[in-house]
Amino acid sequence: MIVNGLPATQIDIADRAMQYGDGCFTTMAVKDGNIELWAAHLARLEGSCERLYIPFTAWAQLTLDVINAAQKETLAVLKVIISRGVGGRGYSPTGADNPSYIITRHAMPVHYHNWREGGIELNISNITLAKQPILAGLKHLNRLEQVLIKRELALDAFHDCVVLDTDSNIVESSVGNIFWYHDNAWFTPSLEFSGVNGVMRNHAMAFLKDSGMPVFTCREGLSTLQSAHEVFVCNSLMGVVPVNSIEYNDGHRAYYLSDKTREVQQGVAHYNV
Repeated sequence: MIVNGLPATQIDIADRAMQYGDGCFTTMAVKDGNIELWAAHLARLEGSCERLYIPFTAWAQLTLDVINAAQKETLAVLKVIISRGVGGRGYSPTGADNPSYIITRHAMPVHYHNWREGGIELNISNITLAKQPILAGLKHLNRLEQVLIKRELALDAFHDCVVLDTDSNIVESSVGNIFWYHDNAWFTPSLEFSGVNGVMRNHAMAFLKDSGMPVFTCREGLSTLQSAHEVFVCNSLMGVVPVNSIEYNDGHRAYYLSDKTREVQQGVAHYNV
């Protein structure tokens, strides 16, 4: 672990990342010493800090440390956390004027390769996401909804689940963003009220647009997903993963094709913005 440029094994107990989840993070794939989509991850961190009013300025040092951390890795995960820093008791950020950053290295989940090749089965989470436009799209450190979603999913035999908001509109899956194909166009949920604006989501949308394939954002319920021809989920670590089937709460299971998804999977993997 690296904290503010130095090797470390612990952080200050008064750090607001620990006390209040006051910060943001991003998780990146490293292959052969290179950080995939680093510019997009960096831009998201910068945008998140701006929206959260975190006065982080050490971008050059952070970039150098991330690049150095990746150099010796063949296949790994790097996670960057930016915290508002150490502060006193209470919610007010007044006085927390020295943001900090943490870089950690992790093994790449081995099952992601199998997911990409064989596809996955989904169900519908019973836990819904709150609507909060101020935080919508951000990968902030308040992840209790996702923790509870993952706890529920662990009790089932499914790989992943579709997550709705409190209006019963589709938002994402437990691991990433979701897309579906219907009537010769791709669709993905808008993120104006909740959800994470994933780096791979944006990368996939850019690829689709540059390839001349229509892609739209929308707020839709499960009925539109039930009538879709194909579905995939994506994030920066696993890339594009086909969804083979979704079991809905009424017990009905819908099965999906993957021809178009495989085209997107291959195209996104080699696409450079």
